[in-house]
Amino acid sequence: MKQPICLLLWLFLWLLNGVVGTLEFAHSKESVTGHSGQRDRSSQSDQHSPESLLRWQQEGKDNGSQAAFAVQEALSILRAIQPQRSSRADRSSGLIGAITYYAKEAFFLLFMNAPTEDSIFTSASEKRTLSKPLAEAVNLLEGAAKDADPDAIFLLAEMCFFGNYTFPRNYKEAFRRYEELASLNGNSSAQSMVGFMYATGVGGSVERDQAKALMYHTFAALGGSTRSQMTVAYRHHTGIGTPRTCNEAALWYKQVADKAVAFSRSGPPGGQTLQKDGYSIADEQGGVYGEGASVVSSGIYANKAGPSSDSHASFDDVLEYLDLMSRKGDLKATFSLGRLHYEGSRTMRKNLRTARAYFRIVARKYWAKDGSILTEDGNVGRVAAKAAGYLGRMSLRGEGMEQSFERALVWFKRGLANGDALCQYELGLMYLHGLGVRKDPVVAADYLKEAANQDFASAQTHLGQLFLDQGDISTATRYFDLAARHRHIEAFYHLAEISNNGIGRERSCGIATAYYKLVAEKAEPIHSSFVEANNAYEDGDVETALVMYMMAAEQGYELAQANVAFLLDEHRSIFSFDPLMPWKKVRSSLLRNTRLALIYWTRSAKQTNIDSMVKMGDYYLGGYGVEADMEKAAACYQTAADTHQSAQALWNLGWIHENGIGVEQDFHLAKRFYDQALETNSEAYLPVKLSLIKLRLRSFWNTITHGNVNSIHEESEPQKSLSFSQWLATFLDDPHPYYHSADATAADDDFVDPSNPDSSASLAEDFYDDQVPDDSIVESLIIIVLAGILAFLVYYRQQRQNQHRRTDNNVNGSAAPSPQQQQQQQQQQPGQQADGGFFPAAGDPERANWAAGGVGH
Repeated sequence: MKQPICLLLWLFLWLLNGVVGTLEFAHSKESVTGHSGQRDRSSQSDQHSPESLLRWQQEGKDNGSQAAFAVQEALSILRAIQPQRSSRADRSSGLIGAITYYAKEAFFLLFMNAPTEDSIFTSASEKRTLSKPLAEAVNLLEGAAKDADPDAIFLLAEMCFFGNYTFPRNYKEAFRRYEELASLNGNSSAQSMVGFMYATGVGGSVERDQAKALMYHTFAALGGSTRSQMTVAYRHHTGIGTPRTCNEAALWYKQVADKAVAFSRSGPPGGQTLQKDGYSIADEQGGVYGEGASVVSSGIYANKAGPSSDSHASFDDVLEYLDLMSRKGDLKATFSLGRLHYEGSRTMRKNLRTARAYFRIVARKYWAKDGSILTEDGNVGRVAAKAAGYLGRMSLRGEGMEQSFERALVWFKRGLANGDALCQYELGLMYLHGLGVRKDPVVAADYLKEAANQDFASAQTHLGQLFLDQGDISTATRYFDLAARHRHIEAFYHLAEISNNGIGRERSCGIATAYYKLVAEKAEPIHSSFVEANNAYEDGDVETALVMYMMAAEQGYELAQANVAFLLDEHRSIFSFDPLMPWKKVRSSLLRNTRLALIYWTRSAKQTNIDSMVKMGDYYLGGYGVEADMEKAAACYQTAADTHQSAQALWNLGWIHENGIGVEQDFHLAKRFYDQALETNSEAYLPVKLSLIKLRLRSFWNTITHGNVNSIHEESEPQKSLSFSQWLATFLDDPHPYYHSADATAADDDFVDPSNPDSSASLAEDFYDDQVPDDSIVESLIIIVLAGILAFLVYYRQQRQNQHRRTDNNVNGSAAPSPQQQQQQQQQQPGQQADGGFFPAAGDPERANWAAGGVGH
């Protein structure tokens, strides 16, 4: 029953398309007739009439003016043709919006998801039938292209490549047209596209050839193509199709950086506001491996709800909450709404009038019309000063209002009273360039310094430029480094110039190239295709999004490389249920290129994308787009695991060690990796625990069967022999248990109360104090050492004295006694021996009586 309904729906749409095409052709013909009528009055109607164009096509008349007019007529017809829009509805927030969205999706899957028209009624070699207006425009362009009109050739190439004006894509024909134009007059845009198609082989248009790609891109870069300059720089930087050459990369990146800085400085005072359009489409879905398994949504990067926020709140919910708080009188919420509307984002366009209204609401709460202060509340004053800064900025730049330096000066002076950094910076800018005030660099430097002290990046950059102009390289570099923390484009540029030219330091090509690359990639509007890619992806046109992301990826954007690989990835799950779901839309041939997906996973991984590195391992492990290589897979997982951020990589390492794939089988090492995966991401609890249960069973069986695999065992810490100096250092650093258990109140003192910030601050101070050994221990050691030295000196002195005494006795032993010795002998008491003793010496006749008397007692 489904197939007849689909056929009837297709027939109805085909008839409707024919009617619309006829109306469009009539409208375009009327517009062409109107234009030709005006030319009739200018006496050129006979030469440029549609009839003369037809005769020119048939006769093949070589007339440059006729070919140019044919191109203009074709463009007038093409402009009337509306591009096809996606019929898929956007998902709205809220219950009703969600129900409507899923109802339309279900209707599309059930009744509107029939096979494509080409697969039912035509073969692959047949051309799709064009509408009459489109066919007329194509005939005009082909006729002009035969006479080598470059505009006609370029338009046909663009229509074949991008599918403009509902023209069916034909990448091989697009390549032929681009190559023809590149050979005709060296058109840099055509050369860039030929190089892109050689690099990617998109749509099977041509076989991939990196050498030819680099050649065409180099020609286009020499011709001034910014996209090719980016591509050539990236290829020399990473070594794609050529050896890595730092100087060449720095040369080409500098050319793009010069254009980027010139674009940033253009426009109103203060320069252009550079908005980042590139984003990772995988991150919108929780990452490459999904929510909780990817690095961007797990571990330290996991979205965690706080007491005053919801981790899963949408942007619309945030706006609704801020609007509610603003209506309740919260000035911070009102200011935040104004700033959101002023700066805009990828999902919300700028609305300067709405932003000005919110800023005025905040300012009126603090100042009257005459500038008098209405309240002494300091919090209100600080928020009002920020609002005054933005109101003055809008007046200075003429955003959402007429440009007025006088009004801007009034707002800046009001905000200056409360020390607002934006007001200080903008006043410095006005005095620096003489905008509504006298030009005074000294006063400007004072204001810029005040703003720079509040860590305002733009002020730090301008202040660094002033010091650089005066030759103070060290101070200028210090301010540029401070501004670079906030990724300020001009700070990066000046640091690149300093490193590249070796000003005040040794030249570093690597650092200069890295800074130039950052500058070039921040100026997305001048060369990237992110806007077109994002719009196509959000409209459901995945093929166009893929091609546009691929163009940005060739220029070296890591986000684009990851997006291309993600769109080409067909291996997001081991078990695919697509064959069981007949309503699942079949991927086009353009999206089925596993080898190209691996190439872009690799390039993204080289720019430190951890999930891309894990994906590389998956492709080498499964042999997707390349011959299976278990050792390379293990190396990819190990590299990603070394960052200690990817639980998926750690789990994969545990699995390959458990099964011995690409590495030696080791159950104990596998358990270690599983444990580290759980430590890295607590959300991996279930898969890790299940894996550990299976691993322990295998390890137990290996143990009882005396297998050759290293089973799980307890690790004993090896005893290391220490030298005296190592032992002393360990002794000093060892926290002795005695001091920890001596006082029970010490444990209470270490407790940090989360509600008391002072407790954490004191703990931090104690932490840094503990890094130095206790002074009492050091003093005790010094006293012990000094006492030992003193004892050694006393002992040494006594030994020297004894040695001198023995020497004197030996010299004077045979000499006659001196008068002093004779006098001492005469003064001896009765019974006293010559040596001064009272007991008889051995051999003395009285010794026996002395001994008998002693025994008697």
